[in-house]
Amino acid sequence: MTVALWSQPVADPAYAGPTIGAYAPAVKPAPAFAQTDLVALSRYFSLLMMRNITSDGYVIEDPASSSVFSVPGCVIAAPSYPVNTPGVDQDYVFNWVRDGAITAIEIALAGLSPIPGGGVPSLIDYVNFAALCQANAKNSATVSLGHACFTITGEVRPWSEQNDGPAIQSIAILTLFDQLDGSTQTIAKQLVETNLSYLLEVYQDKTTNLWEEYEGYSFFARAVQLRFFREIARNTIGIAVPAGVADAISWLEIQLAIHWNGQLYVSVLDAAAQAGYDANIDIVSSVCYGGIEPTDTKLLATAAILRRQWADPSSSNYYPINGADAAKGLGPLFGRYPGDHYDGDVAAPVVGGHPWALCTANFAEFQYRLANAIEASGAIPLDQFSEPFFAELGLGASSSAADASVALRASSDLMLRAIVYHSDHYELSEQFDGTTGYEKSVRNLTWSYASFLSAVRARSGGALAAKAKPRKSRVPRS
Repeated sequence: MTVALWSQPVADPAYAGPTIGAYAPAVKPAPAFAQTDLVALSRYFSLLMMRNITSDGYVIEDPASSSVFSVPGCVIAAPSYPVNTPGVDQDYVFNWVRDGAITAIEIALAGLSPIPGGGVPSLIDYVNFAALCQANAKNSATVSLGHACFTITGEVRPWSEQNDGPAIQSIAILTLFDQLDGSTQTIAKQLVETNLSYLLEVYQDKTTNLWEEYEGYSFFARAVQLRFFREIARNTIGIAVPAGVADAISWLEIQLAIHWNGQLYVSVLDAAAQAGYDANIDIVSSVCYGGIEPTDTKLLATAAILRRQWADPSSSNYYPINGADAAKGLGPLFGRYPGDHYDGDVAAPVVGGHPWALCTANFAEFQYRLANAIEASGAIPLDQFSEPFFAELGLGASSSAADASVALRASSDLMLRAIVYHSDHYELSEQFDGTTGYEKSVRNLTWSYASFLSAVRARSGGALAAKAKPRKSRVPRS
């Protein structure tokens, strides 16, 4: 978070000259959160996000291995590693399959111009890098095709197997396919076909969950797999649909329903998860990236608990910064789950955790999507499960669809503006301090920018259309 004026101590207290150069106070402009146009700002965030994507002309060196340089198309999670981020012991200069795919979707939907006679260079690079990582995983004797993390040269990095990765990567490729040149489209189809064969073998298995902490039956992984199977079933890029896809869709729909425990959707089943792992924001994130509809009233019950646990002063998980923000007409900010303890420094855990930019943006996007769906249907999905969610927005049985749409969009706007307010000159780190609101953890997290972009698209209805069906392919270029 930036303030209007932040002054460093003067180096020489006896100095009486003009305050210039080394003696001048450090001044940063405060984000004008109320005046900032969110659509205009998203274009700027797109540029900041693109700084974390390599090309043949934009090359980075591995901070842990001198003279090792990036391959084009690598999406690093963040340009943050312990040496350049005091108080943070995490190295994020790696390519996570999930983060890269989420970023690629945003590039694809940004409307970038293709090069003459070809496709969009950054998307071509992304597909080739993804294929390189897939090939290295396939040739490894120690990992699966669900391996989650790779080096900037596409080599396997020791990490966990996360079976949402191949699904969301394939969703990204279906989204960007018609922005590739002909030769890259061939590579893209092979990549998706390999992922499809793998997922048909493992979708019923346990996997490491979104937050990389437990192995079990993950709601998020199942939701993303469900969306992928639905989209591949109606793909227009010439991929043959195996008979097992229909069975996978039916099975996942049944299994996702089992996560309901009478009060909320449980994040991970059959895992030794810690107390306080629910309500977990990954349920709401499943609307943004998976096959869960925002009108699901049991999801709305879960969302009500998520908001209350961090925004209600009577909650033991309350973030004090949400109270300060509410007085300014902002927020609230959302975290991962109430029992969180990660703040970028695993050597010094903080019980209760902190709000995240991406978690807040995902919740805002979910509400924008819900507003879009209510407008389209003309009805509020109100029942005994969803009543608490709508009541928090001042909505009930007498409210109209128009009332609900306005209230949901206004609520989400305040969440995005809280992210803007707490940004560091509009740059987004991973987290905000739950008490002070200042940014913390790794800096310039790629996913933070991508989630904000996705939310702003949903604000205007664009994300709903993008999720409804994959983009059609143009005639492959030779």
